Amino acid sequence: MNISDKQKQILTLLADGEFHSGTELAVALGISRSAVWKQLNGLAELGLQHSAVSGKGYRLEKSLELLLAAKINQVISDQACALISSLEIHDQIDSTNRYLVERSQNNGLSGSVCFAEYQTAGKGRRGRQWVSPYGCNIYLSILWRFQQGPAAISGLSLAIGVAVIRALKQHQVTDIGLKWPNDIYSQGKKLGGILVEVSGETDGPCSAVIGLGLNLFLPEAEAQGITQAWTDLTKITGKNQLFRNILAGTLLNHLLPVIAEYEGVGIQAYLDEWRDYDCLSGQSATLFVGQQQFEGIVRGIDDNGMLLIERPDGSVQTFASGEVSFNGSATQ
Repeated sequence: MNISDKQKQILTLLADGEFHSGTELAVALGISRSAVWKQLNGLAELGLQHSAVSGKGYRLEKSLELLLAAKINQVISDQACALISSLEIHDQIDSTNRYLVERSQNNGLSGSVCFAEYQTAGKGRRGRQWVSPYGCNIYLSILWRFQQGPAAISGLSLAIGVAVIRALKQHQVTDIGLKWPNDIYSQGKKLGGILVEVSGETDGPCSAVIGLGLNLFLPEAEAQGITQAWTDLTKITGKNQLFRNILAGTLLNHLLPVIAEYEGVGIQAYLDEWRDYDCLSGQSATLFVGQQQFEGIVRGIDDNGMLLIERPDGSVQTFASGEVSFNGSATQ
């Protein structure tokens, strides 16, 4: 589903959540009323429901706040601003991570930031799809070039998780935690996910694309394909109107400095804070590593950010990767 220029114009007019007559929309767009109706019907495929009331016109079921670079830039701190080489907002893209991975292979600059309103092929972990309806959530990727090899940035996704929690706490979002290795959780449900894709030499310079998907408002119809418990900021905060541009800027203020200093300080700088937010520790869980599964009680992380699981025989095993399930199902 591609969003047309006309649909984008209609969305900009309907974003306030108020009624707009078919005549008003037709005049504004320079098209016929039947063409307006046709464009509106295509919006449902983007996850946007609208209602039509005779004598009143059309309106979206939920108001939208579309991302604007000018509004995001108002929020960005001087420190974060100095670390950004470019900031792009795409109406739609297959995946912000894939886009920047491609850029990194074509001399894209460190500090490239990419947001999208809509992803046609958003990426979750292990190649799964990340559900990405239009204009509702945060889909963000950052390209960063590191001087040392991938080993020097091991554990980066844990530090990114800490940065996301810091940003959310700045907006008085509480009752949130981190699930190893890279999920943001609230009340046992997934609120967001982090995907770090690293490429480059084993012991030379490497580049990382750091992706974040964060649910602000996930329409029920769009979420039907998600196979695990999920939540969004609207549910957690009880607030209908969340300010996407302000949150986007706040996230960059916290993410960029953490990324920029990571090679120098490593995971050690974030261990205590990560452990404070750990929402798995002490829970019985199953870890899936390839075709194998390991049952036991999660005992937090070691000083290298690896997962500790106490097995039924009392021994504690360390794991560098895998998927943890604490409700009987592997996660997105």
